[in-house]
Amino acid sequence: MSDRTDELTARARAWAADDPDPETRAELEALLARDDAAARDELADRFDGTLQFGTAGLRGELGAGPNRMNRAVVTRTAAGLAAYLVEHGLEKRGGAERDASVVIGYDARHKSDVFARDTAEVMTGAGLRALVLPRPLPTPQLAFAIRELGCVAGVMVTASHNPPRDNGYKVYLGDGSQIVPPADARIAARIEAVGPVSEIPRGDGWTVLGESIVDAYLDTVAGLAGDGPRDLRLVYTPLHGVGGTSVAQVLETAGFDSPYVVPQQEQPDADFPTVSFPNPEEAGAMDLAMALAAERQVDLVVANDPDADRCAAAVPDAHGWRMLRGDEVGVLLAHHLLTGGHTGTYACSIVSSSLLGKMAAAAGQPFAETLTGFKWISKVDGLVFGYEEALGYCVDPEHVKDKDGVSALLLLCELAAAEKAQGRTLVDVLDDLALAHGLHATDQLSVRVTDLAEIAAAMERLRAASPSALGGLPVRTVDDLSRGDGGLPPTDGLRYRLGSGARVIVRPSGTEPKLKCYLEVVVPVDEEAGVDAARISAAARLDALRDDIKAAAGI
Repeated sequence: MSDRTDELTARARAWAADDPDPETRAELEALLARDDAAARDELADRFDGTLQFGTAGLRGELGAGPNRMNRAVVTRTAAGLAAYLVEHGLEKRGGAERDASVVIGYDARHKSDVFARDTAEVMTGAGLRALVLPRPLPTPQLAFAIRELGCVAGVMVTASHNPPRDNGYKVYLGDGSQIVPPADARIAARIEAVGPVSEIPRGDGWTVLGESIVDAYLDTVAGLAGDGPRDLRLVYTPLHGVGGTSVAQVLETAGFDSPYVVPQQEQPDADFPTVSFPNPEEAGAMDLAMALAAERQVDLVVANDPDADRCAAAVPDAHGWRMLRGDEVGVLLAHHLLTGGHTGTYACSIVSSSLLGKMAAAAGQPFAETLTGFKWISKVDGLVFGYEEALGYCVDPEHVKDKDGVSALLLLCELAAAEKAQGRTLVDVLDDLALAHGLHATDQLSVRVTDLAEIAAAMERLRAASPSALGGLPVRTVDDLSRGDGGLPPTDGLRYRLGSGARVIVRPSGTEPKLKCYLEVVVPVDEEAGVDAARISAAARLDALRDDIKAAAGI
């Protein structure tokens, strides 16, 4: 064997000796027992790097080794977070000392409950008070619990809408929002300093919370709906995730009839057997829901992703059913809040539609634009509503400073029922907005890669040879977001502002091996030709943009 193979073997044996999980220890020992090229490549993939802790926490494939999600990695992460909290956790807020408590939630993915228990034991061993949610629950329930219980931090074990083989670890601080720099780097440094897993103190005095914290969240969400029409026929799917019981209770409490639930996807199932990817945005994920909608002749289809922090919707049209884009749901919710008199700052990420800013200005409300991710949106001063095009919406930041697919779903249903009572639909609302502000059409080119170097190479090509036109529209300005152009914190991305109000943004995904290109065109609506004609024109412009940016990036 080569020196390189000897080194990998030694590191793997040392890892196995310190692994608290007999399952992954056996998995690694079986890999070490093999003497073939595939096994050596697998060892290299598992041990050449480590899962990097960042603002999104951790996310990766389950398995043994430092470059996988497993009990050893989670235990070390929890110990590093605990060390950070011991240094910073006993803050003075309003003159009163906060309990040094950490609330921990988990979804129904493989190992989520185990990782939650490990985290609770490590927090307790570090002298912190660990509170564990009573069962697999939505991520926004965890964000709510942090603020409701006055905790110094929260941990959610979830990989959201990633493939079944993945899991993840999201960290929130005491304001109930996800971490941002420099907290991520400081926590990462504490994780790096953690010694052997076997020497990390553990405790068993942690508390499993009762159902009262769940009821408090659900009652708070249901209370967001005001008086008004409730006649609405719904199809709902939780996509094999944990949102089902929460959504059912919230809708019932708010006065809606029970939805038709897609039976094949109703119960939590960590294998997500009916979908290739458990993400409502992915092709085919909503097919069962829309088939049920056609059968039952309902008014609206609504869905959550597996941890229920996102909300998707579909509406009937002349050709059957069509998914609403995240930007469409975002501006519908904003319209509902603006017309309901909700004052404050309306915010969205830079990759979301520019329509929200125009709507806020027309209503005399402040508008803010942030980097991608709710870790940034939630930090906006005076926030009353925030969204990002990837189906994430925050409609009640006072209680949940993160995206919440349960509350967004409720308010979308409330708006749909109000429009139905007037003989209108959500599409009519979108048409009204297009007439008032121009048709803002958005789309996305998303390229999944097997080698992350392909993403870096594409970004380098775009920086080295910036296009002068895209989709037949001149490039007016180029913002290199890695330099902090546009007044935002530096991040890897490029923003092209084009003629006629169009825009293209290219960035690597923060959670998946994808390069993402976000496209927007703005088409004035001719009152005589109507909105449908503008949509046809916009679709052609988006197609041209997609072709040109794909060619420029070489993907």
